Amino acid sequence: MLLGWANVGPSVTTAWANPAKTRYLRADTCLKKLRNNPADSQRISAWLSCIEKYENIYQRHPSSSWAPAGMYKAAELYLKLYKRSANRTYVSRSRDLLTRIKRRYPQSAYSRRSRTLEKTIADLPSPKVEDNIKTLKSKKAQTRDDAAIARYKANLNEADTPEDIIRRATEAPSAPKTPISLKKPVSQPPKVPVPKGDTKVTGLRFWSNPEYTRIVVNADHERPYVHRLLKKDPKINKPFQRLYVDIEKARLGQGVAEHTPINDDLLKQARAGQYQPHTVRVVVDIKAFENYKIFSLKDPFRIVIDVWGENGSAKDPMKEMQATLDTPAESTPEKTDRVTTDNLKSSDIARQLALGVRKIVIDPGHGGKDPGAPGYVKGIWEKDIVLKLAKTLAQQLRSRLNCEVQLTRETDKKLTLEERTAIANTQRADLFISMHCNAARNKKLAGIETYILNLATDDQAIAVAARENATSEKNISDLEYILSDLMKHAKIEESTRLANDVHKSMVKGMKTKYSHINDLGVKQAPFYVLLGARMPSILVEASFISNKRECKRLMTESYRRDICNAITDGVEAYINATNPKHL
Repeated sequence: MLLGWANVGPSVTTAWANPAKTRYLRADTCLKKLRNNPADSQRISAWLSCIEKYENIYQRHPSSSWAPAGMYKAAELYLKLYKRSANRTYVSRSRDLLTRIKRRYPQSAYSRRSRTLEKTIADLPSPKVEDNIKTLKSKKAQTRDDAAIARYKANLNEADTPEDIIRRATEAPSAPKTPISLKKPVSQPPKVPVPKGDTKVTGLRFWSNPEYTRIVVNADHERPYVHRLLKKDPKINKPFQRLYVDIEKARLGQGVAEHTPINDDLLKQARAGQYQPHTVRVVVDIKAFENYKIFSLKDPFRIVIDVWGENGSAKDPMKEMQATLDTPAESTPEKTDRVTTDNLKSSDIARQLALGVRKIVIDPGHGGKDPGAPGYVKGIWEKDIVLKLAKTLAQQLRSRLNCEVQLTRETDKKLTLEERTAIANTQRADLFISMHCNAARNKKLAGIETYILNLATDDQAIAVAARENATSEKNISDLEYILSDLMKHAKIEESTRLANDVHKSMVKGMKTKYSHINDLGVKQAPFYVLLGARMPSILVEASFISNKRECKRLMTESYRRDICNAITDGVEAYINATNPKHL
């Protein structure tokens, strides 16, 4: 039985005999010193330092009986941090640790304690939207509240308060299930100002695999749109369920196909036509589905339709892996850039299956006509640096972890942001890493940042997201009001854990070899490239290409190699913590 707080310092013999216990006692000592130091106990970073020591126990010694003890203590401390800071991220981390204790150590006493602590978490008050907005720490917050109220005023009931309207703008509705009630149309997006004249619908593209399809409808100007799911009706020769999107004040451009065959397991086809003189209708004929989401992106305006099949179907993972290796997805636009896997041995495949991470998609940001941020050194561009980083990272992940790795691009070509996510989804990636270099007008800014998809943590995060999304900060603010609906199936907790492991590894690894490495932390913002990703996903801002020192470092192969080595260490730490049985 573990004694926890009653433990005293171990003898030298015990320390060498049980390194996991030694780590636990050191973590206890850290916590005791912190509680006895009023000044340090006011610093969240000091608490996180102690939590890290507890987390290191299960990361380094997952088979030890001390591993669940360290996880449980870390979960307790994360919950205490939430009560101090009101930061819901700590609740997510606590809940995630408790879930993993129950799954991996079901016979441990800490499994029972975890269920008790989960009840405490369940009794916590639900997060309020104003708390999320306050995290922006800006006068813009009230403006966004007012904008949300105006945006949803048309749907205002007499009993509604402004808080009700803001909540409606940000809370995700229940995911539609088959069958879906057809009495109510799906909620339409916020009204947008309509420029004079009709917009032109310029294209329709799609990416798919048997479990997922993404359709993108392009238009040259933003317009209001509505969507609805219709039941199949054989009596009128409609044997499929139909999902339609009506784009107002629009006309169908020349060259847009009226019928786009898809013919995967979910969808038969997409159809586009001039439904009314000033309305373009896009109809998707559905064979089967579990869930769908429709949202729009700006600059340029496009409507994204994501359709998912059932994820939990009973499939043999080895057969699925072999099918993935043998059969390329016909609809994937990256045929020329596919990573060959002919050299993967059966032992490598088995190891990947044991790890739970078989395939990683790396996305080198920007490309082609989109150069990304300019470097401090003339002629250096973000698109070229991140492509080199991505190729080096792919090599290290393959050689060290035996994972299959695919790049969204391997040449200087432009990809849309929604296309990059679609590639990760259609390739059934287990992890998605988008590689970028940071930039700022202040050339003195330097350091490493790692992002996950969520509401922006601060104005700087909004600025970074606006730059990477190639849009305005105002559009980022608008997106945040519907983000919670888009994130309903995002892997937030897993992405947070991946980001923490990768970021910690990057900072630690680079500081051992280089001076002036600034830790800018793990942050969150609404990045287009992460929207709709069905796997743990992060965006890495490796260094500031606008900073003189870091730009020159990024130009060297050794610095890029060291960054990629540190990222690989972080991915390995994430895998070890997620699936320790392979050790």
